[in-house]
Amino acid sequence: MSGGQGAEPAGKAEPSGEAEPSGEAEPGGKGKSGGESTGTVIVAGLANLGIALAKVVAGLVSGSSAMLSEAAHSFADTVTEVMLFVSLKSSEQPADEEHPLGYGAARYIWAMLAAVATFVGGAVFAVYDGIHTLTHSDGEMGSPVISYIVLAVSFVMEGFSLHTGIKQLRGEARHFKTSPGHYLKVTPDTAVKAVVMEDSAALVGLVLAGGGVLGAQLSGSHVWDGVASLLIGVLLVYVAWTLGRSNAELLIGRSLPQRTRQGIREVLLSEPEVDSVRDLVTLIQGPQEALVAAKVDFHNMVSAGDVEQACVRIERGLRTRWPQIKHVYLDPEPSRLPPRKG
Repeated sequence: MSGGQGAEPAGKAEPSGEAEPSGEAEPGGKGKSGGESTGTVIVAGLANLGIALAKVVAGLVSGSSAMLSEAAHSFADTVTEVMLFVSLKSSEQPADEEHPLGYGAARYIWAMLAAVATFVGGAVFAVYDGIHTLTHSDGEMGSPVISYIVLAVSFVMEGFSLHTGIKQLRGEARHFKTSPGHYLKVTPDTAVKAVVMEDSAALVGLVLAGGGVLGAQLSGSHVWDGVASLLIGVLLVYVAWTLGRSNAELLIGRSLPQRTRQGIREVLLSEPEVDSVRDLVTLIQGPQEALVAAKVDFHNMVSAGDVEQACVRIERGLRTRWPQIKHVYLDPEPSRLPPRKG
């Protein structure tokens, strides 16, 4: 068996056609998405914290249920960004004796907790507040002016945060020669995915909250406000479910894209000593970290030394073409095992 861990920093892909994150990479390319993701998360976190405080004041002054739901939404997003920041820093730790495959999966654990925070801190409160407003809507409404001001300022801040996330998304999608929408769907970088989805949901939530405040102002009824809160809650449930499902899939273990697996198989079969590849397993361990393991049938007349040299060439070839492949394990195994004696 041949294995290794000391690969150079992972590069980005150069697929033609569909995107293959953690897939094909430029030889010797070095990835930057980790630093870009950290900056994106920090910008989003600071924006959400300031917006959350402003929404609390506006909600209390105006008595708007939708504004309070949006405040809970922003606080949940702030907690989410903190968890995403922790996930990025945790996953950067180098491999050690206790964790020989590194800490790449740590970001998916924290990102999963962030999705739970979005659900519990934002969606549950918004749904509860909406129901409470619809069933207890006798209170007087305050001035909506401050709500409109906060909503307008929040829209600008959330828009700037979303612009930062989309800028990174488009840059990486352009490098993969695919559309930003497709890249967002398949990327294993769940940090940028969370920022883009949450900021998009925040802008939609602001529109819903504004509609609720305006409807309550024109009709004199809190029903509009309550309905807006419920819709914000439903929106947050969708975001939490989508992000939770993406992280769960990566925690369970997702293989590299089919075209990349085919390319790896071709690299293995290109060695003259290799007769066939009996089994090939790939695993994404992080946005730019992957593992490859294969059972390889070498020609019967090949010596042990030739097998070792072939394994070294295969590993070098895989890491040159896909620098994000940090671990390569090759298990020589004959296609036909000799019969047992006795």
